[in-house]
Amino acid sequence: MNVERARQLVGEMLIYCFVMVLVTGAYLAFYYSPSGDQVAYDGGYEPLRGVMMSEAYDSSLRISFDVRGGLLFRQLHHQFSSLLVVGAVLWAMLGHFRYVLALAGLGLVVLGVLGGYGSVDSLGWGWVPIPAWYGLHLLAALTMIVTLVISARREAATKPRTPGFIVLTLALVVLLFYWPI
Repeated sequence: MNVERARQLVGEMLIYCFVMVLVTGAYLAFYYSPSGDQVAYDGGYEPLRGVMMSEAYDSSLRISFDVRGGLLFRQLHHQFSSLLVVGAVLWAMLGHFRYVLALAGLGLVVLGVLGGYGSVDSLGWGWVPIPAWYGLHLLAALTMIVTLVISARREAATKPRTPGFIVLTLALVVLLFYWPI
């Protein structure tokens, strides 16, 4: 397999990982509240009851401890996001950083990760409000999928995808997901 075909394989894997990040993120968004207002925690985690925290942090704790399947979805979202980060670095390296889309995709992954962590509790930086972090997270996600789809379409135009290639890509994503990190 040549480098360009390997890069195409990693790009396809990134799209499948992104779909999983999108699905889990959509589920989490139903229960998440991107607000910096201070509230007293009164959820299921006993040691934190009565502690003042942002509403965003309170909602992420509630997702983890009170929403059925919430912790699983948070873990899946984190796991596929981690695969996305590693895959974007590999994808950019296989392109020898010569593609603007590879560099843009790498930058968007970094922005998306920062936005995701910042949207839970503003990363301790009070000067950036939590809704701004959440907006950055969503904007980075949307622009990343556009970047990945444009790149995949360009690569598929030169080297068409076969059913075997697609099955290999899906199998590798599943294998990487179950790989111990």
